Amino acid sequence: MAETVSKVSLCDGRVVFAEPDTSALYEQGYITADMHFHTNCSDSFTDVRDALALARMRGTGLAVTDHNLIESAVKIADNPDVLVIPGMEVSTTDGPHVLVYFYETRDLSAFWRSKIRPRLQSCPWLALRDCPTEKLLDLLENQNCVVSAAHPMGYFGNNKGVEICVQKGYLTEDTAKRLDAYEVICSGMTRSNNLKALKAASTYGIGFTGGTDGHMLEELGRVVTAVRASNREEFLDGIVNGNSRVIGLEKSLYGKAKMASHSLAKFAVHAPSAIHTQANSAGRSTVRGVKRAGKWFKNQDPRQPGSL
Repeated sequence: MAETVSKVSLCDGRVVFAEPDTSALYEQGYITADMHFHTNCSDSFTDVRDALALARMRGTGLAVTDHNLIESAVKIADNPDVLVIPGMEVSTTDGPHVLVYFYETRDLSAFWRSKIRPRLQSCPWLALRDCPTEKLLDLLENQNCVVSAAHPMGYFGNNKGVEICVQKGYLTEDTAKRLDAYEVICSGMTRSNNLKALKAASTYGIGFTGGTDGHMLEELGRVVTAVRASNREEFLDGIVNGNSRVIGLEKSLYGKAKMASHSLAKFAVHAPSAIHTQANSAGRSTVRGVKRAGKWFKNQDPRQPGSL
């Protein structure tokens, strides 16, 4: 591990693109968790009990972060043998996916019942009704939780990441700074996009998390967040205080294609409602793009060189 860190370390070794060695990290006083993993509660076929068993075998913890749903997370959250972080991935109305980690399972459940469940659509793991990113952050303001942007640069240029929306002008940097962290290694992303997320998080002065965004059991633990801690509370505090490390690698092109096929197969169960929700989301993005272009043209002075 030490040799690998010296070759490809970033931010004084806090972010390392290498296979995690959880045993070596444990010997150094770290506990670890894959902070972004999905089950059959949302868009995966993985049983949460299998995920828990594999996490135990691989010597890592995990956060089950199903989209807008918490059944699997609640089912295993208080397991004494594995570090389990109660969480979910919120699919906001305006695009970005936001990871929310709670210190207590009861707080996750209460927040979900009062703020998330009423906003679910017919395909429950797609974009919520009436819950854009800034409103979600408002709702989380007084909650005892840690908030991180999932895959901040989005997938394939779409708006499912906070940072890509900042760069497009849909969200402000001040909104991004309200988060506790950015996911700086997401194994579904490209290396270049992970590096962009890392640069943005460093610029904003917020913390780092990492996870696989795994939808298949075999992916679990290939990216981990590590903190010198002895329990869940200290682990989450370490992220907020900038004391976390992130170690892992991106999936191969084959791995990404395999994961996508699994996820699409699950979406097929909700095909009509999923298509409707995605179409509405695409429509909102198009409207925002047209408005942005209109403002740009309006601000051009035709008398100046290079303007229209």
